[in-house]
Amino acid sequence: MGRSHSLKGSLARAGALLFAIAVLFPLAGLFVRVGSWRWEGSGTLDAARVSIGLTAIAMLVVVALGTPMALYVARCSSRERLLWQAVLLVSVLLPPLALGILISLAFGQHGLGLFLEQFGLSMTNTPLAFVVTQVYVSIGYYVLGAIAALDSVPPPLELQAALLGHTPWSVFWRITFPIARLGFAVALSLAWVRALTEFGAVVITAYYPAGMPVAIWTNLENFGLPAVMPLLVVFLATALPLPWLAHLAAQRRAHA
Repeated sequence: MGRSHSLKGSLARAGALLFAIAVLFPLAGLFVRVGSWRWEGSGTLDAARVSIGLTAIAMLVVVALGTPMALYVARCSSRERLLWQAVLLVSVLLPPLALGILISLAFGQHGLGLFLEQFGLSMTNTPLAFVVTQVYVSIGYYVLGAIAALDSVPPPLELQAALLGHTPWSVFWRITFPIARLGFAVALSLAWVRALTEFGAVVITAYYPAGMPVAIWTNLENFGLPAVMPLLVVFLATALPLPWLAHLAAQRRAHA
C-alpha cells in the first residue's frame, strides 16, 4: 500500500515536472542563435525609457484613482458591489484593439478631443495618449485585485479602530493597509505588467512615442530578430520580476 502510494506520488510529481518544462520551454528561445544582436540603432534604450517612465506615471494614476474605488466597492452592499464589479470586468474583458479604437474615437476629433485641444492636449501619438491608454487597460486589474486584498481584512478590526477615535485615513494606514499590503502589491504588479506589455490598444492611440512592445514589432519588421533580441531581454526583465516576486510573497504569507 505504501509503495503504491509512493509510486503514484512520484508519477504525479513527474507529470508536474513535465508540465512545468512545457510551460517554460518558450524561454529557451532566448538561447537560439539568430545572429549577432544589434544594440546599435535598435532603439532599445529609448523604447525602454518610454515604456518604463510612462508606465510608472500610469501606475501612479491607477493607484490614486483605483484605491479609493476599491475601498468603496469592498465596503458597499453585496448588490451594489456586484454592479461595480460588472463595470470593472467590462474594462478587463474589452479586446485590446477594440479598446484602442474606442479610446481613439472617444478622445479624438469627434469626441472629447475638441475640448482637450483648447488646452493644447492631444490624444494621438503623444505621451498623454500613451499614459491614458495604459491607465484604461490596467486599472480594472488593479481595482479587482485590490478588492480581493481588502476582503482579507477583518471588518471588526477596522470598526474597533474607528470606535477608538481613529479617522478613516488613520484606520486605513494603521489597520487596513498593513494587513492587505501584499494583496495590494500583487494587484499593482498585475496592473504594471498589463500596462507595460500592452500592444494592441497602444499601437492605435500612441504608435509614437514607441514603447517596448511597439518597438519590438517595428524592429522585427524592419531589421529582423538580431535587432529584436536586446529589447526583448529588457522587456522581459522589466515585466516579469515584479508580479513574480509579489505573487510568491503573497503565497508564502498565505501558507505560513
